[in-house]
Order: sequence, then C-alpha cells, then structure tokens
Amino acid sequence: MVKRLMEIATAALILVLAFSAPAYAALQPGGPSANGNTNINSTLSYNEVIKILEDIESSSKGQVEVSTLDQYGKSEQGRSIYVAKVGTGPQKIWIQAQIHGNEKLVTEAALQLLKTYAKSGDKDVEKVLEEATLYFIPMYNPDGAEMNIRHTKLADSGKLIDLNRDWTLNGFEAKESEVVYAYWADVKPDFAIDLHHQGLKQVYGTNESTSFSLGISLAPDGPTLPGTGYNDITKQMMAYVYDDLKDYGYTHIDRYQVWIDREKGTAYDIDIKGGVVSAMMMGLNYKSLNPENHSHPAVFFETKGNSTDGSLGQKSNGYLTKQNYLALKSLVHGYVTGEVEKVNPEDWYNIPYYPLAGYMTDYNGIVPVGPDSGY
Repeated sequence: MVKRLMEIATAALILVLAFSAPAYAALQPGGPSANGNTNINSTLSYNEVIKILEDIESSSKGQVEVSTLDQYGKSEQGRSIYVAKVGTGPQKIWIQAQIHGNEKLVTEAALQLLKTYAKSGDKDVEKVLEEATLYFIPMYNPDGAEMNIRHTKLADSGKLIDLNRDWTLNGFEAKESEVVYAYWADVKPDFAIDLHHQGLKQVYGTNESTSFSLGISLAPDGPTLPGTGYNDITKQMMAYVYDDLKDYGYTHIDRYQVWIDREKGTAYDIDIKGGVVSAMMMGLNYKSLNPENHSHPAVFFETKGNSTDGSLGQKSNGYLTKQNYLALKSLVHGYVTGEVEKVNPEDWYNIPYYPLAGYMTDYNGIVPVGPDSGY
C-alpha cells in the first residue's frame, strides 16, 4: 500500500510539475500561446547570457565579477556554468535561476537585478551592496536551456535528470549538480532564492489566473522544516514578499501547491528532501565537502508558464519577468535590512492557498494531514 501511494504521489507530482496543461489555457489571459506554438526567439540563449554577463561586468566599473565554475567541472555536454558576484558586505545571498532548462524568463529577471546592482546609485541598492555579497547563477542548467527541456541529459547514458531532485545523500547523477554543490559548499551562503516556472492554476477562491507563487520546498509547519530551525524565517520571507507585491498590476499571487483538486477544494504542499534548496536547508554533506553541515534558509518563486509549446506567450513575458525582478529586489532588501524579521510568521497563512490535504514527499509518498499524522 505504501509503495502504491508513493507511485501515485510521484506520478501526480510529475504531472503537475512537468507542465502540460492545455485545459487550463482559458485561465491565462495574455499567458500561454493560444494556438499551441510557443516562440522562444525572444528568450535568452546560453551564448546571449554569457554576452550579457560580460557586458554587465565591463560596464560595472569593477562592482561585478563574472567567472565560471570550471575549476569544479562543467556540464554534461561540456558547457561552463557562469556565476556573477556583486557587493562587499558580510551577508552572503545566493540567487539561482533556470535549473530547469525550459524555465527561461527567470534568467532574464536575475540578470535585470544584477544590472541594477551594477549601475544604480539608489540608496536602497547601495545599502544592499554594503551589507551583502550576492552570488548569481543565472543559468544553472545550460544544457537543458539549449535543448529547451526541463532536464539535463547524462552524456554517458542519455538518461534525463531533473537537477532539482539530484541533491541527495545517495550522491549526484549529473555533473552540474556536483559542480554547483561544491561551489555552494565553498561559498557557504546565508540565504538562497531559487527561481522557477510552474503549471497553470487559479488563485483559490477567485477566478484569477495565478501569475506568481511563493514556495518553500520543505513545507512550513510540516514534517521536516521545523526541525531545521528555518520554519519561521522562511514564512516571514514569503509573507514579506506577498505584502509588498500583492497590489502590483497584473500580479496574482498565491502559495505554491501541487495536485490541486478543484472539486474538493484541496491541494498538497511539497516536502521534498532531494531539491536543491531543501538540501541547502538540511545541510547536505556529500563527499565531506560540507563537514560542518552548513545550512541556511531558502525559498523559491514560481512564475506561470514555461517555454514548452502552448505554455508561454510573448505578450506576457514583460510583466512575468518584472514580477520576478520586483520580488527578488524586495526580498533581498528586506532580508539585508532586517525588515523580514519584523514580520509575523503566521502572516504566511494570509497568502491565498487551497486547504491542505497533505504533503507530497519524495521520501514517503503522500503524508496526509490529520489527527493521526501529527501535522
């Protein structure tokens, strides 16, 4: 029975996260391509990202440092993974985008924020740069990005690997995972933000298409997160962003949930241990590269649509990118200034969400919510 539940949970999670939801197209004004043809010509290629990074570095007057992670290794297909560093402060903030190759607008948002830190002389920006050092990985999965697929492909076997399920105690399957993990273990960030795209859904209790979801990969108040010590701070972070952005333009924000059942009006929170930011919060120590089990709070953003056919329309690209940019800028500033810590953690429950039916896990199938579960 347990095995069957795990099979069901895995299948459901794949269906939700892989994103092939033409049935929900009607919910997406200005979102997915109406005729099923997604044009990715306006999104950034690997070489274009490199060029933009080089341009930012050269025009930043020494503020931005761009490098590769070649000393740790390259991707399965031999591509370099690029990182940009900006700021001089002691707080270390990690921002990563496009761990899934068909989630492209988040890379543009990360680069826009990097440009802001490179050139803007605004008081708020200068405060961040004085108090923090930011590490940007704008294209975590360059091979998947070039193939326009969610996964990467192992060079030896051709097996497709989801890089965001590859940070496990059993070891990494993809070269990219070990490269980025080794770098993370050296940097030892204090906080991380992971940028994604998601499937099409509707804000609970409304007829509004969700444009932006706020997520924590180890469910708050759930099976795992309270034991890490990051239960409250991650809820504060997400509540802070929600309060700051909820009235912005076309942005319709909710909490990230999966396997939404509209008839029952319920959904599941995720509690995955093999996700990158989950492993960061749990202090993964692989090959003794993190012997002190360094860990830190981490959250993720999910923007509607991706570059799979029928999922993303160019008319919506601008505001979808901007909502990521604004959320990133807001959360970084709030974290650096300490404003996030003033938020009531229970304001997390003010963010719209479907009533909780349970937790989707990658270690124990479906964990229900109820008097017998302890959650």
